[in-house]
Amino acid sequence: MADSKKKSKRESGEAASTGSKKKAQRSGSNVFAMFSQQQVQIFKEAFQMIDQDKDGFISKNDIRQTFDALGRLCTEEELNSMIAEAPGPINFTMFITIFGDRAQGTDDETVILNAFSQYDEGDGTCREDVLKHSVMTWGEKFTEAEWDTMTADAPMVKDKIDVKKWAKMITGSGDDDNK
Repeated sequence: MADSKKKSKRESGEAASTGSKKKAQRSGSNVFAMFSQQQVQIFKEAFQMIDQDKDGFISKNDIRQTFDALGRLCTEEELNSMIAEAPGPINFTMFITIFGDRAQGTDDETVILNAFSQYDEGDGTCREDVLKHSVMTWGEKFTEAEWDTMTADAPMVKDKIDVKKWAKMITGSGDDDNK
């Protein structure tokens, strides 16, 4: 009987071990696994910038203040829409989950292309010097090093950035080849 108890414990231990391995595999598919450590760090910095009151959660007021600082006034409807994207309070994990969900096939590329549209020269490119001036002058100003990091792999056409290819690279929706 003692042998059967030992065997029973060992079998249940193996079963528990197998179960925990499955859990570990599932947790590997969590949102943090979708991004590199550098990307997670960038998300963390963005989260901290948006969390204006530094309470660890992004509220409608935090978003409003962030857009105000960038020189863009948002309507109440726009703010409510942004907040409604999250099924609960927006802490850092929820924040990165929203980006993870978007990276898996929602309209990120369109949103980015819309953001670049004011710089588009009409041929799907924008002048690097004009965009650089804008991101280093207005809103949360980029440093020279941040600009260099952001544009290090930007696809170029002479001295212009190919915004369509760059949007695909940023969102992960395109190949890294230079078609």
